Amino acid sequence: MFRDAKPLKTDSKHHHEPPKPKPRPRKPSQGPALHTAACQEILQHQIGWFEPMEQLQQFSRPGMPAATLKRLRQGNWPVCAQLDLHGYSRHQAQDALALFIHRARSRGQCVKVIHGKGFGSPQGEPVLKKLVRSWLQHHPDVLAFCEAEAGGGSGSLLVLLRRPAPGEIRDEG
Repeated sequence: MFRDAKPLKTDSKHHHEPPKPKPRPRKPSQGPALHTAACQEILQHQIGWFEPMEQLQQFSRPGMPAATLKRLRQGNWPVCAQLDLHGYSRHQAQDALALFIHRARSRGQCVKVIHGKGFGSPQGEPVLKKLVRSWLQHHPDVLAFCEAEAGGGSGSLLVLLRRPAPGEIRDEG
C-alpha cells in the first residue's frame, strides 16, 4: 500500500511563524466608574434638559389633522388625570411627568399638566414652563398639547395622549 511513498527531504531551514505577542491588559479607566442606574439617570435627563429657545403655546405631531388642536382647546376629550408640578425641581418634574404619562395612558386620552407660570421662581422666570413643553413635544406618547385656557391659562396644558395599542400592557399603578 505504501510502496510508492518516499521520505521527505529534510530541509536545514526550519520555517516557524514568529510567536504572537502576548495580550496586554487594558489600563483601568481613570476616575470612578458609574453604576448602570446612575448612567441611565444621567442619560434620561439629557433629553430636553437645556432651555428651549422658544416657548410653544401648542403642539401637534406632523400629520395630525388641524382640527385636533381645535377640538383639544374646546374640551372635546374629558380630562382623565391631572399632574401639578408646582414646587418640583427639574429632575423631579421630568421623572414625575414621564411616570404620569405612562400611567395615564391606561385611563384615557386627555390629561392636564400644571407647570405654573413661574411667579414663585427665584429669578421670577419660569423654570418648568418651557421644559415641560419641550419634554412633552419629544415624548412618543404625546400627540398634541395646548394651553388650558379655562383652567390655568399659560400655567397649564391639556395633553392628548396616544391610545394604547390592542394587547399593550396597561399599568394601573
